[in-house]
Amino acid sequence: MWTELSATISSLAVAFFVFDKYSHCLPYILRGYLERNFRKLVNFVNPYVEITFLEYTGERLKRGNAFFAIQNYLSTSSTENARRLKADVVNDSQSVVLSMQEHEEVTDVYKGVNVWWASGKILPQSTTISFYNGTEEKRYYMLTFDKHNREIITKSYLEHVLREGKEIAVKNRRRMLYTNNPSKDWHGWKPTKWGNIVFEHPSTFNTLAMEAQKKDEIKNDLIKFSKGKDYYANIGKAWKRGYLLHGPPGTGKSSMIAAMANLLDYDVYDIELTTIKDNSELRKLLIETKGKSIIVIEDIDCSLDLTGQRKKRKEKDDDEADKENPISKLKKEAEEEQESGSKVTLSGLLNVIDGIWSACGGERIIIFTTNYVDKLDPALIRRGRMDKHIEMSYCCFEAFKVLAKNYLDIESHELFGKIKEVFAETKMSPAEVADILMPKSEEQNGETCLKNLIAGLEASKEEAGKKSEAAAMLKTKDGVVTEG
Repeated sequence: MWTELSATISSLAVAFFVFDKYSHCLPYILRGYLERNFRKLVNFVNPYVEITFLEYTGERLKRGNAFFAIQNYLSTSSTENARRLKADVVNDSQSVVLSMQEHEEVTDVYKGVNVWWASGKILPQSTTISFYNGTEEKRYYMLTFDKHNREIITKSYLEHVLREGKEIAVKNRRRMLYTNNPSKDWHGWKPTKWGNIVFEHPSTFNTLAMEAQKKDEIKNDLIKFSKGKDYYANIGKAWKRGYLLHGPPGTGKSSMIAAMANLLDYDVYDIELTTIKDNSELRKLLIETKGKSIIVIEDIDCSLDLTGQRKKRKEKDDDEADKENPISKLKKEAEEEQESGSKVTLSGLLNVIDGIWSACGGERIIIFTTNYVDKLDPALIRRGRMDKHIEMSYCCFEAFKVLAKNYLDIESHELFGKIKEVFAETKMSPAEVADILMPKSEEQNGETCLKNLIAGLEASKEEAGKKSEAAAMLKTKDGVVTEG
């Protein structure tokens, strides 16, 4: 077989040499006919198929996602087998990615089938300076495989490579904290809708001041969501989940968001609604977010007037005046819109988080936080939009033990009994407890901080008692005045 193949290749080589040397002597039509048929003959004899993946593709030569996915996929094989390597940081990666130098080749095996990956580059044909990448050298990867394996390669192997490459990129990326830029920055040189910094918040579920059972419940819910791609597709719902964090100030709502992001390895998008002009801009921002992310709107009750209460109150107070003078009503509404600086409406926000636009992308968590849940419109926080309501309450004894371990490295102490007794009689936020427990000087030790906490709790209890007495006296006084 090898003898026959060698003879065939030798004959083709001689034929190609003769054709190349004397083709200029042939008529144009005949030369074209011979070139086409010669190419068919070579393809018939050649047992291999080649697929090229360019770094720059499409309009204005945009960077192709497939190229970088392949680069990530081949990083392990390149490190183990290639002789010439180059280091690169791809897509905000937190680690160096090693890849093949140009004109290197590595072998990969998939389901018993051998394939060959080679790297190369196309040099620019001109030296013209351009702001685009059209004149720069273009890198590429070439995949070579036996033509008998075409089906398994095109239908299975390529999907495997791209999927694995994207997962490696997500694993190696540096997680980011995004915030939306004003719309005036969306155009011009290097326009961007989102500004970002590296997300490095250290909060975890182990450091959260919360009951262990409640933390485990939230963690299990998050993990189940992150693994639920097929489940959400089967039930016909967008792969997203809403969380409402509500409770008094200082109860750890922001720390909870950071702990969620660290548990799932997600990016965080912090949306400032007051800088968004209208519903259209809000939709554009949503489209620019990526999967594996948490979209946060903190203090939703303060961001915009989304409760509908202002409109009802104004209608009640000024109903008669507006009927008599409709021009005054329009003027007032214009002044209100100008003061707020935003035309984002409740219906617009609902469509973004729970309408058709919410299905743009997948694996997103949407979180609202508020100190006053009663002020929010019921339509905003109903089940299905905010799927899980998490109350961030005052510090309890179990939460205190977490803080004592975090701040003082104390798991048990003789003062714990007194602290548990006082905790049952007063309310103090985890932020206040943490501030008291944190040593303020080298002279303060763990016992001193615990005594300070007891004093603080007793002072808070006494203050709360005085307020209750004052309120009772005022109520009694009002009752006497009313009876008189």
